[in-house]
Amino acid sequence: MQEEKIEQTKKGSSGEPKLNWFRELLLIGIFYAVYSWVRNQFGSATVEPEIALRNAGHMIDVERFVGLYIEANIQSWFIEWDPFIRFWNIFYGTLHFIVTLGALLYLYFRQPKVYPRWRTIGLTTTGLALIGFATYPLMPPRLLGNCGTYGACLESSPFIDTVAELGGLWSFDSGMMENLSNQYAAMPSLHFAWAFWCYLALKPFIQRRISRTMLALYPLCTLFAIVVTANHYWIDAVGGGLILWVGYWTGSHLQKWADHQGSFRH
Repeated sequence: MQEEKIEQTKKGSSGEPKLNWFRELLLIGIFYAVYSWVRNQFGSATVEPEIALRNAGHMIDVERFVGLYIEANIQSWFIEWDPFIRFWNIFYGTLHFIVTLGALLYLYFRQPKVYPRWRTIGLTTTGLALIGFATYPLMPPRLLGNCGTYGACLESSPFIDTVAELGGLWSFDSGMMENLSNQYAAMPSLHFAWAFWCYLALKPFIQRRISRTMLALYPLCTLFAIVVTANHYWIDAVGGGLILWVGYWTGSHLQKWADHQGSFRH
């Protein structure tokens, strides 16, 4: 009888868990504000370019060791197609916010039973990314040939900063963005981690074949976008997958603990 009362307290009349939209908005907003501050506090504004370049050399050496240092080749195949590259610039700059937010809203309104768990997994994964950004500043491919404040100015670099050269909705080199953004927040790739999070969170609930196909392609398209725009090495996506795996395990256990605490209080 006591357990029944607890369940009735935790759930509404429809049997769904009660969610407070204002609390959720506040939680995610505060978390992202703190995340952004920490991400940039330990970023390119406080890190010497030589350190980020050294780490880039390490990543390139690893890729060469496994025979897959292919980012420059991939970019060279498409770099002459200006509209195509601009599309991927916009994809890179916007979809990781739009699709992730859309997934959160879908889970909140349509799948409230699983929303808290996936929200916590997403927040935990994002928090884990800060460890990489703070401890392993990594110069992305686009900055290897850049002669600006944060670039290496390597004449031998085969990479082109597609956003700076061909355009998009914004550029890291534009005004305040250059100083406020962490130019070396490349490892792990949070773009890929969030894309894969969207896939895992939504997959059980998407039934139409075309929608399931688009959902499955989204992480792959994100991987292509981060490489062809020279914002990441492919190995950064491996790091993104790793933090998602740890975030999945840790976030799931954190949410179980939070649910248990909530049941105990009631």
